[in-house]
Parts: sequence; structure tokens; C-alpha cells
Amino acid sequence: MNAGLLLLRLLLAGLLFGHAAQKLLGWFRGMGPGGTAVVFESWGFRPGKPMVLLAGTSELAAALLLASGGATPLAAAITMGTMIVAAVPNAPHGLWAHLGGYEVPFIYGGLALVIGLTGPGAWSVDHALGAEHASGPVWAAASAGAALAAALPVLWLRRHHINAAASASPP
Repeated sequence: MNAGLLLLRLLLAGLLFGHAAQKLLGWFRGMGPGGTAVVFESWGFRPGKPMVLLAGTSELAAALLLASGGATPLAAAITMGTMIVAAVPNAPHGLWAHLGGYEVPFIYGGLALVIGLTGPGAWSVDHALGAEHASGPVWAAASAGAALAAALPVLWLRRHHINAAASASPP
């Protein structure tokens, strides 16, 4: 079981690192902060560049925490919160990624919830520090609640910008 949890953590951490590196550094065919900011602004996330830096930094922090198995409830919350926000612009397209849907953030957020529920396993910083008890339904629910609380202001701001742009556009 510990090997499986380690593999799950490392896979999710690697994917989150890749997304962070695309946004922050332009690696892996990413557009870097400037190019990604244009996309973010088209989705209503304004100002684009600070929002890109927030998303990329959040993904990077979550990746590092997940890889090490440290502060697992926090890592789960950061991942879920970032993925809630990432899913919203694609929600009108449905679930499937090949149709422009929210499949990828749904899976990443779900995996973070699973890790928050099960804990990081014995091969983790949390276990080494004696904090492996910070898992289970209560901790997973707390992580999900914190994720939602962090995502809602960003989504409210997005909605505000979209509504303001619609009001300013000529009919």
C-alpha cells in the first residue's frame, strides 16, 4: 500500500509540476506567464499575469508537498482549490477533455481528495514527523472545504469581470 500511495503522490506531483512549469517558465510547450495571461484573461481571470503566477505557484507548491508527502491536507487543499478554478472555464464543454471539457482538473482534484482521505503513506515526511494521523474523512472534508473557500473569491472575481465586460460591450 505504501508503494502505491508513493506512486500516486509522485504521479500527481509530476503532472502538477509540469502544469506549473508551463505557466511559470514556458517549459513543456507552455506559453510562460505572458502567453498564459492572454488565455487567462480570455477566460475572465483578470489581471491575467498575477492570476497565472497565483495558479502556477499554487500548482508548484502542491507538487512539492505531494512529492514529499509533507503537509498532506494542505497539499490536497491547494490542489483541489486550484483544480476547482481550472475546471470552471471548461465546464460549459462538459466532462471530456477532447471536447474542451474539465476532465483533467476533475481527475487531479479527485486524486488530491483521495490522497487527503488516505494520507500519504509511510514513505512520507508526514509519517517521519508523526503527522500521519492527519488524514481520513474529517481531514479530507476540511481540505475540500478549504479548497472551496479559496476558490470561491477567485471565481467570484472572474464572474464580476465577465459581467462587467458584457455590460460594457455594445449590444
